[in-house]
Amino acid sequence: MAKPFPAHADIVGSYLRPSYLHQARRDFASGAIDKAALTAIEDRAITELVENQKAAGLKVITDGEFRRAFWHIDFLENLNGVEGYVPEAGYNQQFKGKAAPSYNIRVNGKISFNAEHPFLNHFAFLQKLAENGDGSVAKATIPSPTMILRQEMLANDGSSSLQAIYPSLDEFYADLAATYRDAVKAFYAAGCRYLQFDDTNWAFLADATKQQEIKDKGLDPQEIATICARIINECLAEKPADMVITTHICRGNHASSWLFSGGYEPVAEQLFSTAYDGFFLEYDNDRSGDFAPLRHWSNNGSKVVLGLVTSKFAELEDAAVLKARIEEATQYIPLENLCLSPQCGFASTEEGNKVSEEAQWDKIKLICAIAEEVWG
Repeated sequence: MAKPFPAHADIVGSYLRPSYLHQARRDFASGAIDKAALTAIEDRAITELVENQKAAGLKVITDGEFRRAFWHIDFLENLNGVEGYVPEAGYNQQFKGKAAPSYNIRVNGKISFNAEHPFLNHFAFLQKLAENGDGSVAKATIPSPTMILRQEMLANDGSSSLQAIYPSLDEFYADLAATYRDAVKAFYAAGCRYLQFDDTNWAFLADATKQQEIKDKGLDPQEIATICARIINECLAEKPADMVITTHICRGNHASSWLFSGGYEPVAEQLFSTAYDGFFLEYDNDRSGDFAPLRHWSNNGSKVVLGLVTSKFAELEDAAVLKARIEEATQYIPLENLCLSPQCGFASTEEGNKVSEEAQWDKIKLICAIAEEVWG
């Protein structure tokens, strides 16, 4: 039986924060307001966001990641055995544009899921707002387990204690998988039926420059890609039949800047061997490569979500061009298995991309209109 999500008009997850939410975060950081006051303001902003998403025509609803500073770190540092820290230099000075704030995560103990993880309550708040009998579904977004692997093994700043904590990498891989199996169970118990793993690791492995850096460490990028696929499949091994889990493959997104280049070909075979229900792929510019890697997709009921609409810049895409690209993708994927979305979120870090809220909603409305024309 086909699952209704990803929807033909879908989204990655994050949205631009309203100015009053930015102010509230500054006030909280300075001590002018307490955590309860900040939470109340976040609740207000998320309530308005849910209404705006529905008004734009979306059936997939997120909380915009409004309670986070980063798309990934806020979740990861609340796992057992992972800590946030301030490195000597920004972890992402490689951004082709503005560097993000200097903050990152590292493993400081055996990794496991925290049963009191704050994201579970965040989802419960969203679900009450979003799912009210109109066919909408609340989507939770969390970083992939491979983000911890990449940070510790491929991109750490020299402060990693991974070898001391996990003398056996196989134990590290097993704990990553077990942690996320427990996360899936916890979100399911909280009522979540649409969960997304966000992941820059595949784009890292596909980038030619990064491939060479990996080889310089004495590692094989193809072997790492195979290990990542195995970890993800072990994470999904006990996924309930009525739960949809997708992934967004990101090339980096902060203040309209980016991290990685290159098409999906170097990792496509391993990526499409994973048991996700949907693959959100960035296809908004020449840096993304062509559709040829989609030939590795197998029709197991999953969907491919084409990120043809950029979230990085305000200029609105031409509808005719978008429809032509969807048609082009049908060389590899049946139309009914294709969907349309922005290439990424609009604010993977709380600063947000260099677009206005008006431009953001114009792009969402365009996606919904095209989906209606193409799929009905």
